[in-house]
Amino acid sequence: MTHVSRTARRAPVFAAVAAALALSGCASTATNPQDPLEGYNRAVFSFNDAVDRTVLKPTATAYKNVTPSFVQTGVGNFFGNLSDAWSAVNNLLQGKGQAGMGDVTRFAVNSTFGILGLLDIASEAGIPKHNEDFGQTLGVWGVPSGPYLMLPLLGPSTVRDTAALPADFGGDIWKYKEPANWRNIGAAVRVVDKRASLLDATSLLEDAALDRYEFIRDGYMQRRQSQVYDGNVPRQADEAEAADAATSNAEPAADPAGKASDKPAQ
Repeated sequence: MTHVSRTARRAPVFAAVAAALALSGCASTATNPQDPLEGYNRAVFSFNDAVDRTVLKPTATAYKNVTPSFVQTGVGNFFGNLSDAWSAVNNLLQGKGQAGMGDVTRFAVNSTFGILGLLDIASEAGIPKHNEDFGQTLGVWGVPSGPYLMLPLLGPSTVRDTAALPADFGGDIWKYKEPANWRNIGAAVRVVDKRASLLDATSLLEDAALDRYEFIRDGYMQRRQSQVYDGNVPRQADEAEAADAATSNAEPAADPAGKASDKPAQ
């Protein structure tokens, strides 16, 4: 039963990728060279938006209004602590040893002195938090981002980030929690808590953006490139990507440390 439920949960993701790849051969023109599947992506965006408005946002609003703030903080800290373990692995895979060991230290400190991560002792101690995933690791290794892809329920992605999802799912410690009913309850609370933390931002987005789809797409693509370079995207690489986007849809390769090789010394 557990194997069947996991397969069922991932089915929409794999179906979306298959549909996107099938549609890519039919897309001859696009207003944005990084979004050749815009028609398909907008349809998925509308579906996600409908689910969010009717189910997720109301649930997150109720959760935020009813749940004490210290409980919300504890929930966020707990799952954030679990993510530090996978972040450490990806930092080490990217050749960023200091950041990777910092994540290991964060996980160890918060899991013990922080009562299984409910308290973020590591941040109070000045140990910075990183948010690294396998999609970023592939970007650091030079794998191009590929076209923008909106996934059902999961939201904005790219072909590269979608291909990295199985590794990210496998690196999620909560995925191995037993019994299954606790794992499922925790996964639901995690999603609702995350959505609740974004309520203010999404309300602002709804008021400000004329085309929310374009705003989210462009913001996601810029953010992912920035994450690959740890916020230090070299100007020449940014210009090269803009010039080559129509033919390559690719992010410029990063060196193993996630930085540009010709970054000026400071």
